[in-house]
Amino acid sequence: MNLIIVSVITFLINIPFGYWRANVRKKSFQWILAIHIPVPFVILLRIYSDIGFELYTYPIVIASYFLGQFTGVKFFNYRKTMQMLTSSCLVMDLYRNNKIR
Repeated sequence: MNLIIVSVITFLINIPFGYWRANVRKKSFQWILAIHIPVPFVILLRIYSDIGFELYTYPIVIASYFLGQFTGVKFFNYRKTMQMLTSSCLVMDLYRNNKIR
């Protein structure tokens, strides 16, 4: 895998965690978990993709990490303003939304 694929996967992994983070109190235990649980997955992804830990890869992967978190928060806020079902779990919210229709 190359750096772009790792960045896209990192972005996608972080969207549900950003969604979760948007629905909990700031600096609570759940908020800290929502930020830190994806880190081991990103590290494993870096190891198995053979991009390693070169210095030039850090800004790209970190940017995709925070962009995924930011996108999850924005998606939560969008669903909340549209008065859709919102909880802390993106997967369940999408499932419930499609089940109702």
